[in-house]
Amino acid sequence: MKYLTRLFLGISFCLLFTQARPTEDSLSNYPDSLIKKRLAAVIIGESSFYISGMSYLQYIWYKDHDRVPFHFYDDSKGYLQIDKCGHAFGAYLESYLGYEWLRKSGVSRKKALLFGAPLGAVLQFPIEVFDGIYEGWGFSISDVAANTAGASLVAVNELLFREQLIKYKFSYQRSVYAQMGNGYLGDNWLESLFYDYNGHTYWLSLPIKSIIPIQKLPNWLCLSAGYSANGMYGEFTNQSVYGGYPLPNVKRTRQLLLSLDLDLTQIETKSKLVNTLFDQLFWIKFPMPALEWNDLSGFHTHGLYW
Repeated sequence: MKYLTRLFLGISFCLLFTQARPTEDSLSNYPDSLIKKRLAAVIIGESSFYISGMSYLQYIWYKDHDRVPFHFYDDSKGYLQIDKCGHAFGAYLESYLGYEWLRKSGVSRKKALLFGAPLGAVLQFPIEVFDGIYEGWGFSISDVAANTAGASLVAVNELLFREQLIKYKFSYQRSVYAQMGNGYLGDNWLESLFYDYNGHTYWLSLPIKSIIPIQKLPNWLCLSAGYSANGMYGEFTNQSVYGGYPLPNVKRTRQLLLSLDLDLTQIETKSKLVNTLFDQLFWIKFPMPALEWNDLSGFHTHGLYW
């Protein structure tokens, strides 16, 4: 659950700022010269939010855990790597926003890449160190690797395409495993959002037009590849009982998905409010039909996949 706490703190921060709406020339979105007041606001805002988040973790999240000597914890196989996808996603969001905010403040592309693109990995690293000094957790090398991978996606996009062509997205639907879990995965939709990893799907989404160069294809129509996992009632192996009640005996499975998607940042409306909302929801995978393959029963189709 801890990585989701970080993740949704980051998402909340996303909604505090308006994203730059892409155009044919992505560089035209940004000022030609440094806007010092805007840059100062970005630095103060990021610093304040980060200090608040760190204070929450230290004085609230870890308050019931004892300090112990620095130690490691190998959770690379936990939750069938859904946890790692979440770490990468959180770092991606922070780096994406860091780069965009610096560019919108008039910082040069080179400097924005240097200071903004690594931001997710840099901000997450002290939290991993915290894990290493508290009982019940541990410093996870695989977490650091996932954070670095998520942040690197921002830099790779800019270096290869000079824009954020490939977006990393998230979707969620409360799973049947939560409904059968006697509260183990949450008693309602909101609780399950944090506990029910079975309902999480992480996507890489890119415009179809970048794959199939047909002029009439809209810029906002995308193809997405997703990853999720099911049947999880525990980190490494499934628990059989919770709260005195048996948990379902199910097999842990992985799912690979292929789906269409909408890039809301590319949809222009006459409403400034709607455009702003669309720009801020760049990280959400739009519900669409999907093709699924899983290692238990093979291929399936979904009329609408969340």
